Amino acid sequence: MKKLLAACVCAGLSFSIAGCSPGTVLEQFTSTGDTSVRELTSSSDTTTTTEAKDRVYMDELSGTLQDFSGSQLILNTDSASYVFNVSNATLECKGGMITGDEISIIYEGQLSGTDTSSVHVLKVVDEYHKKNKLKKRTAHGQVISLTSNTITIKSKKGKTATYPITGTEQYYQNGIKVGNWVYLTFKGKFPDTSDDASASLNASHLKVLSISDLENLQIPDPTPTPAPNVTLTPEQIANTEKQFLATIQGVNANILQILPAGSDTTFNLDMSAIPAYFKGGIAPGSHVNVTYIGDLQTDPFEAVRIIAVTGEDPDTIDNKHISFTASGTIIGSTANTITLQTDDGAVDTFRIENAENLTEGGMEYGDYVRITFHPSRSKSSNIYTAVKVQDS
Repeated sequence: MKKLLAACVCAGLSFSIAGCSPGTVLEQFTSTGDTSVRELTSSSDTTTTTEAKDRVYMDELSGTLQDFSGSQLILNTDSASYVFNVSNATLECKGGMITGDEISIIYEGQLSGTDTSSVHVLKVVDEYHKKNKLKKRTAHGQVISLTSNTITIKSKKGKTATYPITGTEQYYQNGIKVGNWVYLTFKGKFPDTSDDASASLNASHLKVLSISDLENLQIPDPTPTPAPNVTLTPEQIANTEKQFLATIQGVNANILQILPAGSDTTFNLDMSAIPAYFKGGIAPGSHVNVTYIGDLQTDPFEAVRIIAVTGEDPDTIDNKHISFTASGTIIGSTANTITLQTDDGAVDTFRIENAENLTEGGMEYGDYVRITFHPSRSKSSNIYTAVKVQDS
């Protein structure tokens, strides 16, 4: 009798699993323990009943990302729009949270129409069966403003958009200033709610890959230095290119605020007419080499001729020595990320599971923090890898 009962149980489970649709990330349901099968024992003529435990249903929903606030997201499917609370979920999208990207929500519970209040989101992942992969796109416009984390440009059609550019590679061959025309290479789509008649576009959750005044960003080879055995004339020495190291304090359009090594005075460097290259973006705390002609030993900073500025290469720096930072207020969090509203208006999300936590408040909503991040860990994603989080 026991063997017959066991066979019936196995057959029942087989039929249950076979009913799941193929191609999903998870099975349609799973059990927390025993099914509602009664186990009979004949010893002492007693019958022991194993109480049935509630099944926990797990499912997935795939669609395109419409918006993300740091703790909740809007997902669009072919037939409806859903708002999910993801504050307890892990974000595992390799491409980040980019508007228009195809993602899957893995959750516990059962949806009732578009009501998501009864489900618990476990993960947000890249959609395995993507119909349309995000392609690189190009925007061309006049610079309205430039900060460490944002650039605002106006297109020929009069559309204005502020793009997040934290950690973005930038090269301005002829300098950078308000009114200059630049090319942005980015991934993502503007939200469906963008009104064609509106003068502004929402670019807050796009991923900008590069910015340049050249349509095809190409960095020239560095100027060779004179061989050590070559004797230079006094005039040649006076015109020889030299460099000094400085730390970025901030940027406002063409003005780069720097603190030269060994100095306690911040200087404003005008980038409006000199080549400027920042492989990892213009982040406060990162370093630049300033190329100049003159003699800083005898002349004041304003008297030397600045001819170029080059940011450090984050690809060559390990986590211990990286110094790129972003500061702002925490406006949302998930199980493995926090999202900041930066001082200059960007909305940036950072992975924090491996970051050193030096905060006193535990990274709560509303806390003002400074994050040290590694630009090379997020070249194609708008979720940045945090190295250290501290109160600011």
